[in-house]
Amino acid sequence: MRKYDLVCFDMDGVLTKLRSSWCWIHQCLEVDNEPSYQAYCNGDIDEPEFMRRDIGLWKTIKPDVNISDLIRFFKDMPIIDGIQETIACLSDNGIHSVIVSGGIDLAAKMLTNEFGFDDYVADSICIDENGKLTGEGIMNVDLKDKGINVREYIKKYNTTPERTVAIGNSYTDIPMFKNSGMSIAFNPTDIYTEEAATHTLRTDNISDVLDLILDNEEELH
Repeated sequence: MRKYDLVCFDMDGVLTKLRSSWCWIHQCLEVDNEPSYQAYCNGDIDEPEFMRRDIGLWKTIKPDVNISDLIRFFKDMPIIDGIQETIACLSDNGIHSVIVSGGIDLAAKMLTNEFGFDDYVADSICIDENGKLTGEGIMNVDLKDKGINVREYIKKYNTTPERTVAIGNSYTDIPMFKNSGMSIAFNPTDIYTEEAATHTLRTDNISDVLDLILDNEEELH
């Protein structure tokens, strides 16, 4: 009998080898968002304004930047090893896998389609009828409380927090941990994330989480 029904994965730094999917576009277009990043961290701007400034940087370099450009960039996005094995194994054991990310939904959608995640939620980039970026973004994930999205998936898949696993790498993932029966700090970037998690893993292969999620000995206790 399986112990868990649902695994919620953060994307950036867990499924990808990136600080963020937003930063991947910055890197591809050779822009620096450090001033707006610091402004967000200091509480001077909110998340929608943070997205607006990031997209504005892209449009400064490439005024006609469109959705096709972003898709092309994300095709070369560096990802962690072992995703295919992990999602296939969880599925074989009747466990749903979802992505909960403050990153860009295009990247999450590509990973979902390629590897067979059951669902994803991430922030959206607004485009016009021709696919050109309008300069606005839609905040689908509140970085201050990703637990909201975990609770929505718990309800969608008719399970409970106790039968849910959350996997993340930074302090914004701690609210996910608090809404899960087991939490895994995967290559954590700060001590707070590590202290908040049930387990900590430092590895270059995401499939190492399977030993924790599918631990049969744990089911006997």
